[in-house]
Amino acid sequence: MDYKNRKGWLYLLPAFLFLGAFMIYPLIDVFVYSFEEGYNSASQTFFGTGLYNYSYVLHDPYFLQAVKNTLILVIITVPLSTGLALLISVALSSIQKLRELFQTVYFLPYVTNTLAVGLVFMILFKKTAYSDGLVNLLIQCFGGSSVDFIDGPYWAKMFVLCFYTIWVVMPFKILILTSALASVNQTYYNAARVDGTPKWRIFTRITLPMISPMIFYLIITGFIGAFKAYSDAVALFGTDLNAAEMNTIVGYVYDMLYGDSGGYPSYASAAAIILFAIVLTITCINLLVSKKHVHY
Repeated sequence: MDYKNRKGWLYLLPAFLFLGAFMIYPLIDVFVYSFEEGYNSASQTFFGTGLYNYSYVLHDPYFLQAVKNTLILVIITVPLSTGLALLISVALSSIQKLRELFQTVYFLPYVTNTLAVGLVFMILFKKTAYSDGLVNLLIQCFGGSSVDFIDGPYWAKMFVLCFYTIWVVMPFKILILTSALASVNQTYYNAARVDGTPKWRIFTRITLPMISPMIFYLIITGFIGAFKAYSDAVALFGTDLNAAEMNTIVGYVYDMLYGDSGGYPSYASAAAIILFAIVLTITCINLLVSKKHVHY
């Protein structure tokens, strides 16, 4: 190895040490904990090893409910938020005047505290003894009946959670896609216009292929972010998510460590490894799909 290569590896050494200490080692540690049955964090002891922790977690109704909620959240919010962000970005790119102002307005929710946004959503949707909330007032104006979106039926609570998640993540996607659209070479558009190509064909044959790497990046990060959802549900429904039937996989892991049912690091580790396996599988599937549909 020559001097330049050694110097390069030396520059990378702090990053490797950081990743090893705060990512690789904890992952290995959690993997080991997930097989230790009856692990006691105080005495650092356990009475056996095996797959019991995984069996317990996979048969726990709270975990199954958390998996259901997380999958619904992922399936609904990732495609919708990405599609809406793409439409808004295309509209913003076509605006010449006040474009920067509109981009700033759309980006504001991203820099706002998540819990603060959740509190606003709870006020808008929550039905109390004194008020039905602004959303219910609008529903009643169109002849509908009021619904308790925070403490009511499951579908109503899931609707609010999905709506809130889309609202929170969309500004970042708009920013990324707007930048991607601005980087497309205008020569392709000019050549297409000279040939009389319809706008929809320009969009599907030029715009989408050119920004497909950014769309793929947003889909991957969107899946990962949705699977890690927890603070969104807490902001809307409080900390007792099991009672509200709105817990997520990350929330289940937290409850097993620190919540009312806490003190079970082995179960939490098993749930965390299951979450890691799910995210890794979906990421690998997306990578395989991207080979055919993403143009670099």
